[in-house]
Amino acid sequence: MIFLYRYCRMLEEGSFRGRTADFVFMFLFGGFLMTIFGLFVSLVFLGQAFTIMLVYVWSRRNPYVRMNFFGLLNFQAPFLPWVLMGFSLLLGNSIIVDLLGIAVGHIYFFLEDVFPIQPGGIRILKTPSILKAIFDTPDEDPNYNPLPEERPGGFAWGEGQRLGG
Repeated sequence: MIFLYRYCRMLEEGSFRGRTADFVFMFLFGGFLMTIFGLFVSLVFLGQAFTIMLVYVWSRRNPYVRMNFFGLLNFQAPFLPWVLMGFSLLLGNSIIVDLLGIAVGHIYFFLEDVFPIQPGGIRILKTPSILKAIFDTPDEDPNYNPLPEERPGGFAWGEGQRLGG
C-alpha cells in the first residue's frame, strides 16, 4: 500500500499534473491489460502487479533519480522495478506478478512516451473525450465577457449615513 500511495502520488503530482483524465486512462488501460494477461497466467489478485506497473511508469519517466535499497544498493530509478522483482525472488515469492506489472507498465510507457516521438510514430493511446469531460477542468474562454454588475457583491456600499455628521 505504501508503494501504491507513494508512486501514485508522485505520478499524479509530476508527469500527470493537470491531466487527471490521462491519469485515470492509465489506470483503466493498465487494469484492462492486467486482467487479460492475468487470465493467461491464472492470477486473480493483481494489486501487486498494478503497483509494479505504477512504479515502472514512474521510474521510466524519472530516469535520473538516484535510489537506495535498504542502504545496501544504489541505483538509478529505471532499475527499481527489477530490484523489487529480485527482492521478491530472494523472499521466495513468484516473480510472475512482478513480471506482469513490468510488462504492462512497459507497454503503456512505450505507447505513450516512446512510440509517438519516433520517426513516423503516432500517438496510439488517446484519452477518450468522455474522461476528459468528467475529470479535466474546462479551459477558460478568452472571449468571455461577464455582464457588469450594478452593485458588486450585491451590497449598497457607500450609500449610508456619514458618521458624526
